[in-house]
Amino acid sequence: PAKELAAVLVGMANSEGGKIYLGVNPSSNKIEGVQDVPTAIDRLFQACLLSEPTLVLPVPTAHPVAELTVLEISVPQGLPHVFNLDGRYFWREGRQTSTIPPRKLRRLLVERGQLQFESQVPEDASMQDLDAGQLADYADEYNAALNLPEGHERLGVEEILLRRGCLKEVDGEIKPTYAALLLFGHSPQRWLPTAQILATRFSGDSFGDRFIKDEINGSLPRQLREIDKFLRTNLQSVVRMVGLTHQETLEYPFNAVRELVVNSVAHRDYNAQGDCIHLNIFSNQLEVTSPGGLPGPMTVDNLLQARFSRNPVIVQVLADLGYVERLGYGLDRVVAAMRDHLLPPPEFQETTGVFRVTLRNEPQDDLSGYEIEDLNPRQAAALNYLVTHKRITNRAYQELCPDVHPETLRRDLSDLVSRDVLIKIGDKKSTYYILK
Repeated sequence: PAKELAAVLVGMANSEGGKIYLGVNPSSNKIEGVQDVPTAIDRLFQACLLSEPTLVLPVPTAHPVAELTVLEISVPQGLPHVFNLDGRYFWREGRQTSTIPPRKLRRLLVERGQLQFESQVPEDASMQDLDAGQLADYADEYNAALNLPEGHERLGVEEILLRRGCLKEVDGEIKPTYAALLLFGHSPQRWLPTAQILATRFSGDSFGDRFIKDEINGSLPRQLREIDKFLRTNLQSVVRMVGLTHQETLEYPFNAVRELVVNSVAHRDYNAQGDCIHLNIFSNQLEVTSPGGLPGPMTVDNLLQARFSRNPVIVQVLADLGYVERLGYGLDRVVAAMRDHLLPPPEFQETTGVFRVTLRNEPQDDLSGYEIEDLNPRQAAALNYLVTHKRITNRAYQELCPDVHPETLRRDLSDLVSRDVLIKIGDKKSTYYILK
């Protein structure tokens, strides 16, 4: 029943998230299958609506098992609310759902925000303030993701927005939240003037009088489309040594910069009305600055491991539209892109009221800023040698480590090849290795 399912989902959301499967007997683990997938999905979203505040979950995934169907339901980790069902707060441990003890509940309430700005409703906002074209496009994306059987009735826009937490009933009238206005509004800046991106390309390595500026407004998806255009126009091409050849590449990895801006749009504090998102591109570095510090339990030290969303509705809808991954590994991809281009790791800084990420475009002369797991000291020395010399032979490696047996060194290099860190070129005495 929807209410029992709601208790399980609320318990998972209040703990560590996870997955459950409709169509699998929880007592015996026997696969019994879901007979009516559309009805089961409806029951899931009914359960989400019973939660206070409304649970916003990814669209469930249907898995065929033999001739049966199992529905996989994911509850993301790090949701910002403490959820309740009829005033009762649940917790999930293993397969057991129980009431949260008072002490744990108090701690949870401290760790998580209770009133999310994106879920509030401006007094003078109405459905007419939402762009019908954008809503229709989103409904198409959403219904396509549901993969409903042919002939099954598509969900309407209002129903989808209610499920996603973009609409609320106020005095008997359905009204858009700030999240809906930001995502689909004709002009979100009417309510939130600083919900914009100020993108600037400076000619030198600091703020100066010569620059190209673009003030990007409109709905969040539109801002992300416009920032793509700005980056393609204003990221400059440079020639760098890649492997053993000079290649033309962008001064900063395009996907890394785009990921930083998307991350800022999805996670900034929209209640902080003093400033907008800033993208500043200099000749030697690039900065993305977001209003509001890191949310909840996030810190500069744990932000690559912790998962917490200040704006879960905005994040989920942007995920539905393909702009972000719901699991929140955007910054990990930035680190990987910078490493792949042999550029220094991104620098994260939280100061009063803002969070800033800085990328630098000078190739580093060693790999000390990155962590490749389980390297022994000899392998680390080989990689640093490669950054400078571009290739390493068995003889050069022997000169780096003169007291080590050649067979041990050969195994070191073979291990790095098998882990996709190095590429082996040639054979026998002409063999050498380069960074992949």
